[in-house]
Amino acid sequence: MANSLLRSFRFQIKLRSSVDGAEFGDGGFQECSGLEVEMDVKEYLEGGNNDAVVRQVGRAKYQNIVLKRGMFHGSSGEADRSLWNWIQGIVSGQRPVARCEGSIDVMSLGDEVAATWVFDRGLPVRLRGPELNAKTGEIAIEELHIAHEGLRLRAP
Repeated sequence: MANSLLRSFRFQIKLRSSVDGAEFGDGGFQECSGLEVEMDVKEYLEGGNNDAVVRQVGRAKYQNIVLKRGMFHGSSGEADRSLWNWIQGIVSGQRPVARCEGSIDVMSLGDEVAATWVFDRGLPVRLRGPELNAKTGEIAIEELHIAHEGLRLRAP
């Protein structure tokens, strides 16, 4: 039964400033990637043990969260400028650098949260705006890349 609920799912993004807790609004995006953890594995050759290699866990590496084709919006549906203000503050040299805490809620068919990915201490790495076309009038963010320092999956 649970598998049938997750066949067609949606997700929503929430970002909060780690400095003052201010939210950037809710984000609606068509794609989200980078929910990935890669572990370094260190290999050690043990003297006298010629038929095996000892492997130990090293550091974890987190991929950038990549959000494509979407927008952060306020409660009344207008585009939220908080994300742009955050990036401009970093670019213009505001210190300390404001980081963000984020969550990605995966929604089931019944608009209930099926799972939540949470990331820590995010920094904007890349923001690509829309390709302006008078026929479409789109104002969405084409791509937003966020580097972060930790990723967790939290069940509801």
